[in-house]
Amino acid sequence: MNGELEAARRQVAEAGRRMVADGLVLGTAGNVSVRVGELVAISPSSIPYHLVNADDVCVVDLTGEPLADLETPPPSSETPMHLAIYADTHAAAVVHHHGLSSAAVSTVVDELPPLHYYALQLGGPTRVAEYATFGTDELARSVHDALEDRTAALMQNHGAVAYGDTLDRAYDRARLLEWLCALHIQAHQLGRPRVLTAAELADVTRHKAERAAR
Repeated sequence: MNGELEAARRQVAEAGRRMVADGLVLGTAGNVSVRVGELVAISPSSIPYHLVNADDVCVVDLTGEPLADLETPPPSSETPMHLAIYADTHAAAVVHHHGLSSAAVSTVVDELPPLHYYALQLGGPTRVAEYATFGTDELARSVHDALEDRTAALMQNHGAVAYGDTLDRAYDRARLLEWLCALHIQAHQLGRPRVLTAAELADVTRHKAERAAR
């Protein structure tokens, strides 16, 4: 096994512990993966994150087949979802969590309204993937559709998922989505929040482009 893949397995194990510390998961919920060429290092199934070390992290090919010469626990039940994301994006890492705010908001909206311009960091207003049983191809397809032109999505009555060109970026997006959901909840507790318009979001995008060109 090459050094890059070994490093990816360590990163997956560390990210799992970080999700617990950040309150994004309970028990064995959620999962993390990192792509290395035609292989994917992904969280093992049903093992508490504090017990997962690099040697426990599974490695599968892009069809989901585990490496024959690697003895690990079974890969995450959400492997089909991760592979569907890799198949249709330039993702190098995927983070799926069950953050309380994300899970709560996923039960009441079809799309997360942009209350803050940070929504643009995820590609725009976050869609909610239609509910399907965890670990199924149906859920993988639903998430795939919700991620069109986006880097994160909510999963109805379930949680959230985000991807990036590095694991750090995928993780930061996953945390940002949880923050945007917490904002949504708190704003509604205060009253009827003002939603940014498409024109206002376009102004933010234009302003950022102008600043970058200076």
